[in-house]
Amino acid sequence: MKKFILVLLAALPGLALAAGPSIPLDKAGNDLTDKESLKRGFETYVNYCLGCHQLQYQRYNRTFADLGIDEKEGIAKYMYTGEKVGDHITNTMPAKDAAKWFGSAPPDLTLEARLRSPDWIYTYLRSFYADPNRPFGVNNTVFKDVGMPHVLQGLQGVSTLDENGNLSEASGGSLTAEEYDTLVRDLTNFLEYVGEPNKLERKNLGYWVIGFLFILLIFSYLLKREYWKDVH
Repeated sequence: MKKFILVLLAALPGLALAAGPSIPLDKAGNDLTDKESLKRGFETYVNYCLGCHQLQYQRYNRTFADLGIDEKEGIAKYMYTGEKVGDHITNTMPAKDAAKWFGSAPPDLTLEARLRSPDWIYTYLRSFYADPNRPFGVNNTVFKDVGMPHVLQGLQGVSTLDENGNLSEASGGSLTAEEYDTLVRDLTNFLEYVGEPNKLERKNLGYWVIGFLFILLIFSYLLKREYWKDVH
């Protein structure tokens, strides 16, 4: 067992190098209480992401309820392909064909924010740059040689990468840099919500649990003193 642990510890630096260089991540600054931001992020996801990336563990009606969207409005604004309101948020892209087109099937995004972190998603969507050597003409500083096209390029515009690895300011997009950052933040906010829809409820419940345990600690201490007073 000792030999195994020593071999594992010796291999860790190599595994870290194999994972690639660490890229500083920008803070997304999400706010899960901001329903308007979540709605805008949901709309961006439906219009730009759903064609390739599913949310196969999230239902439309749960999303409508949590985001304060009227069901009739939700069906008209967010459900384009005739699904039932109780269906999961999926698409019809065949996985095998997608793997041929992109090199691998686009991942489901339900738990992506929990896997990667919201900061990773926020930085990734703002780190595409022109690369004529890639199949879709773009690359990404956060995810090198990514197989995904820059689907938000029409909004952000095109960035270039200088010899020092620094991104230039994007140009040619329909949004300003500040507007694009806001759009990506809203989308990241929505994906964080999807990863754990009851996150706010869990946190609020946690305060009550900690309060209960603190009160229980006081009574337990007083009870302990009562039992042990005759001993001392």
